Amino acid sequence: NPGEYIDHTGCGNTIDVDRPVVRNLIIESLRYWTQQMGVDGFRFDLAPVLGRNGDQFSDQHELFQSIEADAVLKNVKLIAEPWNPGPGGYQLANFPPAWAEWNDRYRDTVRRFWRGDVDQAGELAKRLHGSADLFEPRGRKPASSVNFVACHDGFSLADVVSYESRHNEANGEDNRDGQTHNFSRNYGTEGETEDWDTNILRRRQRLNMIGTLLLSQGTPMLLAGDEFGNSQSGNNNAYAQDNETGWLDWSGVDADPEFLNSVRNLIQLRRETPLLRQAAYLHGQSSNEDGWRDIEWRNADGSLLSDSDWHGNDSFSVVLANTNDASSDSDQAIAILVNNSSANVDFQLPESTRSVSWTLAFTSSGNSPQRSAAFSWRIPSYSIACLRLRSTPS
Repeated sequence: NPGEYIDHTGCGNTIDVDRPVVRNLIIESLRYWTQQMGVDGFRFDLAPVLGRNGDQFSDQHELFQSIEADAVLKNVKLIAEPWNPGPGGYQLANFPPAWAEWNDRYRDTVRRFWRGDVDQAGELAKRLHGSADLFEPRGRKPASSVNFVACHDGFSLADVVSYESRHNEANGEDNRDGQTHNFSRNYGTEGETEDWDTNILRRRQRLNMIGTLLLSQGTPMLLAGDEFGNSQSGNNNAYAQDNETGWLDWSGVDADPEFLNSVRNLIQLRRETPLLRQAAYLHGQSSNEDGWRDIEWRNADGSLLSDSDWHGNDSFSVVLANTNDASSDSDQAIAILVNNSSANVDFQLPESTRSVSWTLAFTSSGNSPQRSAAFSWRIPSYSIACLRLRSTPS
C-alpha cells in the first residue's frame, strides 16, 4: 500500500525514499512500464525528492544507485525536473551522470536576452554552449542539459511574446497562482492585437527563441504547440482547465504554415549536423587546417571576443569548426550569428584558404541575410541565422 509511505498532501514532496519498501515499489513500477509497456524513458516530477535524506539531497542516494545497477533500468532515459518545494529543493546540475535535467536557467536566459534585458549576451553564450558552467564541473556532458524556452508549466511561447502579466482568473485562485517571473514582453499591447508590425515582431521573436533552442548544444525540448503559435490567452497555470484554454489550437498550422516549415527545417538541420550535437564540451583546444579552433566566440567584425566585449554587446557569433573530418561532404564549420540590435549588422566570418564557401542554412528573419563581401554577411535586426561552410562545387 503506497499510501502508507507517501503523504499525498505535499505534491509528492514527502515520499520517504529511505524506506526499502518505497524504493522497491518505485523500481518495480519502472520495470513494469519499461518491460511490459515499452516505455524507453521517464521524466520525474519534483525529482529532488528521489535523492533526499532528511533535509539533504545526495546524488549517491541508494535509490539512484539501485536504478543505475538494475539490468532493466540502467539504459533507459532518465530526466529530472530538478526542483521541488521541500528543503534543498533546487538541485539543477546535481543529479547523477546518467540523468538529464530540465534547465530553467536556459529558459530564463533565452527569454531575457531576446526581450532586450541588458548584459545578457555572455549568459546566452553559456546556454548556447550547453551550460558547461553548470554541468561540466561534475563530469556531466552537454546532453545532460535539457534546454527549453517553454513547457507545460508557465506561458506558451506565443504568450511569452504577448503578455507581461499572468491572466489566471479562470483558475479560481484570484490570479495568485502560477509564476510571477515570466521574463516575457508584450511589445506594446497586452494580449492579442491586430497591429501588423507588432505581430510581425512577435512572430520573429518566437522563431528567434526556437532557433536558439535548436542551435544550442544540449538536449532540446519543444513544447507541443509552440511550433505553430498555440496560446493559452495569458494563463500560465492552465493545468486545471480542461477546455479551450489548455487544449491545443491547431488552427495555427494553417494560419502560418511557413512558421511550422521553419521549425521543421531547423529540426532537420540539427539532425544532419553533428557540429550542433557535440558529445563533449568544446573549449577551443583543437583546431582545423585553417587554424580555427573547435569553438570561437567572435564580435561582428570578426575579432575574437574578450571578457570585456560581452558587456553591452547584442551582436556576436559562435563558430564551430570541424577538426576531425575533412571530407568534402561534411560541414567544415557552422556559424551561429546573433543580432539583437535594432540595426542590420555586417558579420565578418573567418576566411578559409580552401575551396569552401559559407551558405545560409537558417534565418529567423523574413528578410534573408545577404552576402555583403566574400566572407561577410549582413544579418537583419532582431534575428538569428546559421551558416554552414562546405566545399565549393567545381
